[in-house]
Amino acid sequence: MNPLVAFPQTAPELSSANDRALQETLELLEWPLVCEHLSSFACTRMGRDAARDLILPGSIHSSRTALAETVELVTLDDLAEAGLSFRGVRDLRPVVQRCSKGGTTSGEELLSVAETLATARQLRRQIDDPELRPACTALIEMISTLPELEQRLKFALEEGGRVADRASAPLAGLRRQREGLRQERRDKLQELLRRLGPVLQDTVIAQRHARPVLAVKAGAVSQVPGQVHDSSASGSTLFVEPRSVLTLGNRLVDLESRIRDEEQRVLKELSVEVGNQQEPLSVLNGVLLRLDLALARGRYSRWLGGSVPRLEPQQEAPFRLQNLRHPLLVWQQKRACGPAVVPISVEVSTELRVVAITGPNTGGKTVTLKSIGLAALMARAGMLVPCSGEPSMPWCAQVLADIGDEQSLQQSLSTFSGHVKRISRILTALQQGPAPALVLLDEVGAGTDPSEGTALATALLKALADRARLTIATTHFGELKALKYSDARFENASVAFNAETLSPTYELLWGIPGRSNALAIATRLGLDQQVLDQAQELLAPAGDGEVNSVIRGLEEQRVRQQSAAEDAAALLARTELLHEELLQRWQKQKQQSAERQEQGRQRLEVSIREGQKEVRSLIRRLRDGRADGETARRAGQRLRKLENRHRPEPERRQHPGWKPQVGDRIRLLALGKAGDVLEISDDGLQLTVRCGVMRTTVDLSAVESLDGRKPEQPAKPVVKLKARSRSSGGAQVRTARNTVDVRGLRVHEAEAAVEEYLRSANGPVWVIHGIGTGKLKRGLRTWLDSLPYVERVTDADQGDGGPGCSVVWMR
Repeated sequence: MNPLVAFPQTAPELSSANDRALQETLELLEWPLVCEHLSSFACTRMGRDAARDLILPGSIHSSRTALAETVELVTLDDLAEAGLSFRGVRDLRPVVQRCSKGGTTSGEELLSVAETLATARQLRRQIDDPELRPACTALIEMISTLPELEQRLKFALEEGGRVADRASAPLAGLRRQREGLRQERRDKLQELLRRLGPVLQDTVIAQRHARPVLAVKAGAVSQVPGQVHDSSASGSTLFVEPRSVLTLGNRLVDLESRIRDEEQRVLKELSVEVGNQQEPLSVLNGVLLRLDLALARGRYSRWLGGSVPRLEPQQEAPFRLQNLRHPLLVWQQKRACGPAVVPISVEVSTELRVVAITGPNTGGKTVTLKSIGLAALMARAGMLVPCSGEPSMPWCAQVLADIGDEQSLQQSLSTFSGHVKRISRILTALQQGPAPALVLLDEVGAGTDPSEGTALATALLKALADRARLTIATTHFGELKALKYSDARFENASVAFNAETLSPTYELLWGIPGRSNALAIATRLGLDQQVLDQAQELLAPAGDGEVNSVIRGLEEQRVRQQSAAEDAAALLARTELLHEELLQRWQKQKQQSAERQEQGRQRLEVSIREGQKEVRSLIRRLRDGRADGETARRAGQRLRKLENRHRPEPERRQHPGWKPQVGDRIRLLALGKAGDVLEISDDGLQLTVRCGVMRTTVDLSAVESLDGRKPEQPAKPVVKLKARSRSSGGAQVRTARNTVDVRGLRVHEAEAAVEEYLRSANGPVWVIHGIGTGKLKRGLRTWLDSLPYVERVTDADQGDGGPGCSVVWMR
């Protein structure tokens, strides 16, 4: 894609008729005014100029790319602390063109090249992120910021474009000589001022023709030998350059000429270097222009409150625009404190081809046409559409419109003739131009005899239904309302009107044709009742009364359906609130249950500690040399009471069929604490269990599952031949040899460290990763789950690190 233009040109081979139809459409929809508003959000002068003459993309791929650039840059602009800045960016095309042709440009223009390169490098650092901003990152990958050229220009030029002394040793020497001569001349002039004070009109050294002069009295000019450069208006004062400084002045003139030549030589060298980089600088300028336009589109769309449209490649894709607002009316509302904009919603299914909008004048029909047309153009240009939700529409290769009065006295065109000529150009554009097309017609068939106009409008809409993806037409002809019932490609819509207030509501109603309100308005305005009755009688034979009755019934049905929909929405909202309340109660009960379990566990631990304390006391009494048989008997009775008191009550629910497996969490009935099954004997009757730091072997009947299920006793001894696995011979407890600490490492570094341990592991491996944000743990767990030789990964016991340590069990 060529970055030197905003987008590829649209259909360069179109005929003049197509060009004129497109240009007329843009003017009728006031697209240039939208572009003018867009230009106010651009950061650079070239961006503002390009926005005013915005070129529409010629393919859906280009539109999607522009839209992606818009979204990415406006999102980054919101995240950046001070937003994205294009300060220092200049249009490099004139400078580069002049330098590439061998010309010499000014130091100020060359310095603008360096500033543009610096800003481009800063923007590239901000934008570069292939994951978050793939479209803009691909765009900036095309540019080179030429740091050597930037440093060369900034080294040779000072602020304001002046050639620096450091740019050239001869230049620095010439400037030092010039400064020395100037100082010598100033000293001599000061000496003359002191010596010639009586013959001078003023003691100030003046300038005439870039030469220093003294203001000498006219009568004493002979006392000051030198060259007279000027005189006062009265002739009483002559401005004389003393002869003693004439030589110094001439030498300074020569030095000035040599300095200018040296400066021009430096600027020439710099211009040659810029000209040698014509191609990368041209590409850089084009990319910066596209970025500026994309940011302007994003800021303008954000200001409008727009939503990202989804452009569908299928020509028959539906139009879905929820709460669409006219962008120029939004501008008027926000910038000129205009009235609030009434949004409209557009839902056009795949099968529909023509929508006829009817209703009274000033009801918003034309605004509806323009809003839909501008929405299609804005989406195609890469802008967000001023509506809510997720708008979607097909990518419209052509938007063609006939809106307004085409009457022209100079061309001898009536209103009807003007409409016919414009529609003819639209039909030609549809035949020769690309598809799909959106056609907008205002007052189709108007300006001639109603019967002939109705016939012509009907034939035209049927022809457009065959050629265009969607045609939206406004009309006052009642016969066009009936096309919907004979052709499924047609649909009716109307603008709402309040008969009580005699004012439009600017709402768009779908599926219901607009009905005539002329008699209702006339009645409310107090027209003679006899005239109204006679008009009603004249309408009856044509059936207009029945049609209006049907339309009125449809409107009443729509109101009822809308009321029912609102009731359903309210019911749904109450249901969601009830669901949320039930969910909160369930979570609260779950939390209370966990708290009760924790309290029970704490009471059990306290009881165990008390029992252990009493047992130790009994042991000390038995070990006492004075203890006799009675003491032993009493100690035994007390131990049996302690055993009965601390033995956990068996779970009353029985769940047959449970068999513990290695790695399961079980409960030891004697201790009432949970443990892990490390090994199971061959006959399945004995388990090796680890409980905390203690490891013991217990009978199968001495354990149960955590949910209270009792183990199923084996029916008969089973002889098992168990192959020795990689983990069977290793230590089942944590040691220094099977523990690896990866805290502080990145995920890929930790993976490499753990993999070395796993290759030589002969049992489980403890990986200490800490808790922190959990990113390291999640990354390791995801990687370990993908290894075929890892059986499972669990959290370590609390004594071995708990959630901060993972145990890797090998297959």
